[in-house]
Amino acid sequence: MTILDCPQRSEAWYAARRGVPSASDFDKIVTSTGAPSKQRQKYLYQLAGERLGAVIEDGFQSVAMLAGIEKESEAKAYYELYHAPIQEVGFCMADGYGASPDALVGENGLLEIKCPIVSTHVEYLLANRLPPDYVQQIQGQLLVTGRQWVDFLSYFPGLNPLLIRVERDKVFIKALKAELKSFCAELDEIVSKLQK
Repeated sequence: MTILDCPQRSEAWYAARRGVPSASDFDKIVTSTGAPSKQRQKYLYQLAGERLGAVIEDGFQSVAMLAGIEKESEAKAYYELYHAPIQEVGFCMADGYGASPDALVGENGLLEIKCPIVSTHVEYLLANRLPPDYVQQIQGQLLVTGRQWVDFLSYFPGLNPLLIRVERDKVFIKALKAELKSFCAELDEIVSKLQK
């Protein structure tokens, strides 16, 4: 694994991710059951365009998303105070794909923080498990980094946080790795064809 040590959401971070399959979008490649996603082809073409030099505007960020980004530093402080020291990280790369966990924890762990709107946070608290929408991202981070677990933290000021430790799912990671290998090969082929 290679680590690009730059702040997340910085110009260097966006540049490093351009044209690279990233764990936050692995759901566009594979479903939570390991089957190919219906969004696969569109994401493949988007990344090919990025590799060929297309300038892509940063995605839409709602007021709730921006508020979540602001709360992230408070969530990190909470985690460090009550659980463990963290090391912030930029973009991690391995085998042609990457991930941006919110932090490394010790030698074996990662931290992934979500600061959703209050109704979503309450939903997460009631379910008391990793929200299904994040399976690919979390297992993808473990694949890229080679780490053993991720502490998933959902945080909303004034409410109890939700902290779920997610271990490696060897079966899912094997399926994800196979799908990523195929996806990256196809991406390279498309870029090569269009560069001629």
